[in-house]
Amino acid sequence: MTIELLSANHASALAATLAGRANRSARGFGGGVYPITPQSECIEMLCKQSIEKGAVVRVESEHSAMGVCIGMALGGARSFTASSSNGLAYMAENVFAAAFYRLPIVMMAVNRTLGPPWNIWVDHGDTLMLRDAGWIQFYCEDNQEVADTTLLAYRLAEHAQVLLPTMVCQDAFVLSHTMMPTDLPSQVEVDRFLPVLELPHAVKNTAVTVGGLDFPHETEVHRREHHEAMLRVPEVYAEVQDVFTRHFGRRPADRVVPYQMDDAEVVLVSMGTTASTVRVVVDAARARGIKAGALRVRMFRPFPEDLLHTWLRGRARVAVLDRDICPGLGGILWSELRGVKPDGIVQNYMLGLGGGDIRPQHLEAVLADLLERDEASEPMIMEVA
Repeated sequence: MTIELLSANHASALAATLAGRANRSARGFGGGVYPITPQSECIEMLCKQSIEKGAVVRVESEHSAMGVCIGMALGGARSFTASSSNGLAYMAENVFAAAFYRLPIVMMAVNRTLGPPWNIWVDHGDTLMLRDAGWIQFYCEDNQEVADTTLLAYRLAEHAQVLLPTMVCQDAFVLSHTMMPTDLPSQVEVDRFLPVLELPHAVKNTAVTVGGLDFPHETEVHRREHHEAMLRVPEVYAEVQDVFTRHFGRRPADRVVPYQMDDAEVVLVSMGTTASTVRVVVDAARARGIKAGALRVRMFRPFPEDLLHTWLRGRARVAVLDRDICPGLGGILWSELRGVKPDGIVQNYMLGLGGGDIRPQHLEAVLADLLERDEASEPMIMEVA
């Protein structure tokens, strides 16, 4: 392994390159790429790499980028792309198609606000709009996690009990353009970690029809199989964590990451880089005698209802921090989590929308509001300057 100073964009591209090369003795690597701020650095770095077998195809749109990935994956190649914001929206039809074809494509998504008005800063709404697309979704906290998750995503997605595409999500600019020391494994180590892809339904030398017409009962069967595969992800992910640890000497984070939760009475729940700031506020609250704790939701799909129920049972007050908004409802993380917390106060706070800073003083205000409550109210938008 070598430690390099990398942005999360570059870390993702280099990890995808290592994964692609690991499939060189099978059907190689490929994907379609199209630039959009703030993920363009990722595909620029990917295009500079030398990969023995396969091709990175520069296309005219995000829709076509995923179309190339679908074609590559159907041929048995290991496939990768990256996108963001309105690029993901334009790609949406093929995002669903990739999942319905049960293709283990990995996509790095840089979370960016959807426009118009145009905004290039972080907001989780772009990937969360695809929460029903049938993709596994990870939300990363730092550059090392982006690199590691890109690698393990292939082992998870390509597992015979899963065969589902995977998004590796990271916050725009907070991670995508920020340089951090990142430990990258050697090609030999990745070759040992990633078996070659053997897609059971790959198109080879016999003519087949892909994506023909389904009658209602056939669609029911396909959707049930898709759903059952998603339900198997937690068990397979635990296996992948063990294998990753044996190969690389560090353990990928669990689907939900607890902090100071043993005796916590007040809990802050977040995703992505917000969790780093949450821990600072939890420590400060503990120093004042407040029994605060935190949960970071790392895997959003499949939704970790079991872990959240276990960690939140009996907690008096829970703040769910959303860096997204569903107009007319509230935060998306809150809307799914509130059903697993039957007792106590569960209050939604939407903050950092459109990329506003989330600083300790903003989370201190959330904590103060939560502690004063006798009951939950409608979701609150916290404007941060």
